[in-house]
Amino acid sequence: MSSLIYRSSRPDQWAQPRPYSDASLRFYKHGPILPMDEPGFLARLFGAR
Repeated sequence: MSSLIYRSSRPDQWAQPRPYSDASLRFYKHGPILPMDEPGFLARLFGAR
């Protein structure tokens, strides 16, 4: 009996873990984390954050 494994296609992404990425690599690639909600008109007008 052979112990060779044959795959005709790549393994599914759900089965493959993502490569290691620390916070500095994420920042370099995507930039700073931004809030999801946009400030309202008055907040932009008066510079409130």
